[in-house]
Amino acid sequence: MRKIQDEYLRSSLFGFEDALVSTTGMAVGISIGTTNLNFILLAVFVTIAVEAVSMGAGEFLSDEAVHELDKTKTKDNTLISAFVMFFSYVTGGLIPVIPIILLPRPEAIIGSIITAFTGLFVLGFIKGKIVKVNKIRSALQMLFIGGIAALIGIAVGFILKI
Repeated sequence: MRKIQDEYLRSSLFGFEDALVSTTGMAVGISIGTTNLNFILLAVFVTIAVEAVSMGAGEFLSDEAVHELDKTKTKDNTLISAFVMFFSYVTGGLIPVIPIILLPRPEAIIGSIITAFTGLFVLGFIKGKIVKVNKIRSALQMLFIGGIAALIGIAVGFILKI
């Protein structure tokens, strides 16, 4: 069984990366589709709240299932892993929202993408440092994979613009 610290690292990276990607794709996609700031912020904060709770709950339930299969009854602290996932998601989700709150359109859209992609790069760099692999390669991998996923949400906003 993995060490508890490994589980918390996985939960924090997963939550933070997923929030950066999901929130950016959703927020920028909606911002492209509509200029109504109240609607954009409502959608963003509802998404962050629902997704953070869902990710935390999913973390807890999946960890519990793994522990139920473990015949030695070795347990990580599933509740702490769930909270780590929740708080990582909330934190990561707020990063691409800041430019939307502070900047006018279209600068807000560009700022949101830049802050999210910067966040992905920094997260990958930190991951590389923690796991002792090439930090730049890790950062570029996180940026590339997460960036493509975020761009899909942005593309949908362009296609379905209302």
